[in-house]
Amino acid sequence: MTSDINIAIKAHNITKNFGDFTAVDHISFEVKKGEIFGFLGANGAGKTTAMRMFCGLSVPTSGTATVAGFDVYKETEAIKRNIGYMSQKFSLYGNLTVKENLDFFGGIYGIERKALKEKRDELIQKLGLQNEKNKLVSELPLGWKQKLAFSVAIFHNPEIVFLDEPTGGVDPVTRRQFWSMIYDAAESGITIFVTTHYMDEAEYCDRVSIMVDGKIAALDMPSKLKKQFETDRLDDVFYQLARGAKRTE
Repeated sequence: MTSDINIAIKAHNITKNFGDFTAVDHISFEVKKGEIFGFLGANGAGKTTAMRMFCGLSVPTSGTATVAGFDVYKETEAIKRNIGYMSQKFSLYGNLTVKENLDFFGGIYGIERKALKEKRDELIQKLGLQNEKNKLVSELPLGWKQKLAFSVAIFHNPEIVFLDEPTGGVDPVTRRQFWSMIYDAAESGITIFVTTHYMDEAEYCDRVSIMVDGKIAALDMPSKLKKQFETDRLDDVFYQLARGAKRTE
């Protein structure tokens, strides 16, 4: 086991039941600080339920876990303050401008007004959005929305950022640019916890876990998983494991 001081997420036998249904079934793993960790699974595998527990949005039925050093049972508010979150479905307010979104989320994250203005202006310049800063977010192309949403998710320098299918629907070039931003964030010390349906993106992760029917069926570096399953494609590893799944959403 790695020393806890270097661990961003630590889970031991985490389980979530809904009545007689076990959505997450005794999963155990660790995510190192600064790691890009892929959390994969077909629909119904339990990955969204698990992510909700790690984000402090749902309390486990049993097991133990810490996120950024905080207990998932007793310190959910502290967890929320120390993480970022980006979803494919909702991350920004389309009826606010680029600048207004940054001001709004910066305020939620508790960034002081002077520092917020400096960080906002710096980010707008970094993203090349100087001419679009007063445009409604709904008017931006999808790729720009996703890049902005990711930037907002790490605006307050969280210890961990959770990305839930962050590149769904964007073109391959934009996806590569997005992953360049993820690498930059990881190099700055932010831990990346990402779900994706794109196996080429899973290849970019330091390690990946693959959930099947609420359990972690495999967890390792992409290269080692491919070697273990005797294939040169991570897709084949995923399909071999997911093929035995008994449930779907």
